[in-house]
Amino acid sequence: MLDRAALLGTWRMISWTRTVVATGEVSDAMGTDPIGYIAYHADGRMMAFVTNRRRPRPNGKAPNDNEKAALFDTMLAYTAAYTLEGDKVIHHVEAAWNPTWERPLIRPLHMEGDILVISDAPGTDPVTGEDVIYRLEFRKL
Repeated sequence: MLDRAALLGTWRMISWTRTVVATGEVSDAMGTDPIGYIAYHADGRMMAFVTNRRRPRPNGKAPNDNEKAALFDTMLAYTAAYTLEGDKVIHHVEAAWNPTWERPLIRPLHMEGDILVISDAPGTDPVTGEDVIYRLEFRKL
């Protein structure tokens, strides 16, 4: 079980994989080298932000509708209150880039050396709609 003091701080994403439940296919959720951070604060709040390092660039000053869709599909961001319950953290999401994530997200977690691992987190991929299992790895800054 991870104690609250160990969780506090800002963590930089190392990797994020997804396994499709139906097929077992494993892929990188936000590319091979995502840019991402998760921060847990002593006041019980947290924030997460992740992007694909190779996000498409809009052709003009403002993205057109197709470019907006591609940008939406290559990021994740939300803010939440959080609680620890045994080997799980529950993110009580209040605002998210995708409103379907504005609900409690239950995330099993543990430490592997100095790496925070959030794994076996079932979900629905917001881009494909597939049932997936996520594994996220972070290193504390």
